[in-house]
Amino acid sequence: MKKGQMQNKNGFFIHDSSYNDKGSKIGKGTKIWHFSHIQGNSIIGENCTLGQNVNVAKNVIIGNNVKIQNNVSVYEGVELEDFVFCGPSMVFTNIKVPRSEFPQRGSKHYMKTLIKKSASIGANATIICGLTVGKYSLIGSGAVVTKNVPNYALVIGNPGRIVGWVDKMGKRIKFDINNVSLCGNFKLTKNTLSEK
Repeated sequence: MKKGQMQNKNGFFIHDSSYNDKGSKIGKGTKIWHFSHIQGNSIIGENCTLGQNVNVAKNVIIGNNVKIQNNVSVYEGVELEDFVFCGPSMVFTNIKVPRSEFPQRGSKHYMKTLIKKSASIGANATIICGLTVGKYSLIGSGAVVTKNVPNYALVIGNPGRIVGWVDKMGKRIKFDINNVSLCGNFKLTKNTLSEK
């Protein structure tokens, strides 16, 4: 096999410029591209795509059918459920007040961040640690998310704020005067969108 080609290892593909540490688990059909690093004890599901220069830290859990674009680090403490999309160069954090002089190393220091099923995070967005980003939510490019995000919410800006609601396909939802979606599938009550 020529240098630079993909290698089939146990049902997944990893570029020969990437590192896969002992103890990681990678599902069938997953593709890992150039210059990436999968650290030990991480779990990556089936049919995922990890772009160039992606770092998956130890003890991270990634579901099935997740897409992580170039230059993303998924730090310890972060969990991505099925079908999550992470845009290019978006940022996760895992410590709220980092200090080089006073290192906080090890799992006990890392805050938990959960990105729920089918949430999409735009390019260059930042997710502050300790939050839950709801299912099917859409985080705009460059947003800085500092609070929990409800299911189906559309969040933009710095700090991130809810500016609307989206359906499972990511299309903006419009409502009637009773806060029922025009398609009839959703109802908005006190900043919570529920399916009817």
